[in-house]
Amino acid sequence: MNETKGPAIKLCYRKIITNTSQDDWAKLVWESTYTELQLQKQLYDQQDKYNRFADLLHHYPAAEKLHYLVSTAVTGYVKQLSGIVPDITDVLGKRVIPFSQYRFEIINSSSINKNEHSVAISFYSEPLQLHQVIGDHLVVSPVDGVTDEYGYLAVFTIRLQPFLSIAYLKPA
Repeated sequence: MNETKGPAIKLCYRKIITNTSQDDWAKLVWESTYTELQLQKQLYDQQDKYNRFADLLHHYPAAEKLHYLVSTAVTGYVKQLSGIVPDITDVLGKRVIPFSQYRFEIINSSSINKNEHSVAISFYSEPLQLHQVIGDHLVVSPVDGVTDEYGYLAVFTIRLQPFLSIAYLKPA
């Protein structure tokens, strides 16, 4: 078992998805969430008076539920990630951060200008043991990591970067 007495952490990566997103996965999420929002917003704005998401929220505070209602459009896409945070790699270029929780939010949208549609998905990592901080790099391992036959614990090194942060800390 991992004998290190350092803190356990959970990382959060906030992936912002817009009309300029490059990867195919994000493009599919963008299209699906836009379509779902246009369907779901009819629950609150039956006369289609408000084109912008912010205006809809201002006039119908209950429309805050649209974040949840539209999130159903991303469930299948999130499952495709197989529990590994997208985009963030260790220093060797491998995607290694496991997650089981995520939060979806609509940032902006317009029913008359699709290109204004933007959403974010925040991925929360499984607990990780923080061993060391070296500059802007974190040396971490799974909290339940086991050592090999020689007593070594497998670790990975992640660079802190925009939209990636330590979201939770459990002191040692």
